[in-house]
Amino acid sequence: MPRIPLTIIATLLYLWAGGQARTDTLLEKLIRQHASAALQHTLQYPDSFRYQLMYTQIDRDKHNRPHFRHYYFNVDRNNYFNPASMVKMPIAALALEKLHELHKRGLDMNTPMLTDSAYPGQVKVYSDTTAQNGMPSVAHYVKKIFLVSDNNAYNRLYEFVGMQSIHEKLWDRGYKDVRIVRRFMPLDEDGNRHTNPVRFVKNGKEVFAQQADYCSLPFDFSKQILIGNAHLNRRDSLINAPLDFTKHNNFPIEDIQHMLQSLLFPESVPKKQRFKLTKEDYRFLYHYMSAKPRESDFPKYDTIQYFDSFTKFFMFKAGQGKIPPHIRVFNKTGWAFGFLTDAAYIVDFKNNVEFMLTGTVYVNRDGILNDDRYEYETEGYPFFKEIGNIIYQYELERKRAYTPNLEKFAAVR
Repeated sequence: MPRIPLTIIATLLYLWAGGQARTDTLLEKLIRQHASAALQHTLQYPDSFRYQLMYTQIDRDKHNRPHFRHYYFNVDRNNYFNPASMVKMPIAALALEKLHELHKRGLDMNTPMLTDSAYPGQVKVYSDTTAQNGMPSVAHYVKKIFLVSDNNAYNRLYEFVGMQSIHEKLWDRGYKDVRIVRRFMPLDEDGNRHTNPVRFVKNGKEVFAQQADYCSLPFDFSKQILIGNAHLNRRDSLINAPLDFTKHNNFPIEDIQHMLQSLLFPESVPKKQRFKLTKEDYRFLYHYMSAKPRESDFPKYDTIQYFDSFTKFFMFKAGQGKIPPHIRVFNKTGWAFGFLTDAAYIVDFKNNVEFMLTGTVYVNRDGILNDDRYEYETEGYPFFKEIGNIIYQYELERKRAYTPNLEKFAAVR
């Protein structure tokens, strides 16, 4: 009988583990020992701040193969948090994957992509002034998703992949609890199930045309999810009742971290769970997952508004300063309804340090949702910055049997 690598066994165990809250002594002790008074306050109220943290140590063997050890702090896949823009990460990967599966000559990530409409609420997109050639494409949408977490880019790729295909592909990879049923635009449940016709054109000729689609998959909405004390509705009227998240997107912490690992280290997960991407795809993803807005010419961003750590919460966000050139953060973030989430692979090329960190926290003191009054600046971002630096300092001192060769990730800077 063939021997199954321990990395794969550990991966399967946490990917399909039940929904029991999990805390490992090492991670909890490490954070509590070094926490400031403000962070201690947050940690003291897990029910209020709904925080979850997952830290992954990476150790290389003599062949530079990475081995992963995961640590948890208050992680519970049944403790709902709104993933917000975290759902853009799998959509970007699935869109790149779909281009290959279509097997159409002349179709690639840079082929101009035109979005039509065929159902109420859908929008047409035939141009993109932020692109060098003025045309939208899968590549340009993926860039914007990782550079500044662009909502419209996500919406267009969601429509290209299709709601049914999104779930069939993710569920088949073992992500049974992942639910991506909403675009970031005012559509009801039925409107989100309908996705637009899409055309790809090259030199004035149609390369591929995709018809409008509809998702007929059933979703389990039996578990009601209510958060907060009150909320504002779409007319900005105060409703004295919790906001119902029962039919919102869902993306548990363990699945977010595992998916990030599968993208950055595809060889570390079972083949069935890998995205079907090329070396060029991975290089493209790695560059834009780690790029800062100022490193982009198309789109060109205002670096006052879109500073280095605009979408880099761990270690840097609260200060809003420049990220040192020897540190690269490969990540995706999300923020909405008072929830902040980040999944990051952090690399220090000068000190040969690498680790993964995924977390979420909820900051909403008044208990009212949709009022845009959340403590992101005063409590949320400082939480991530401090946690990130505690782990980083620990990693600087942690002994490794072999120094990692990080050329794979240095090459995409």
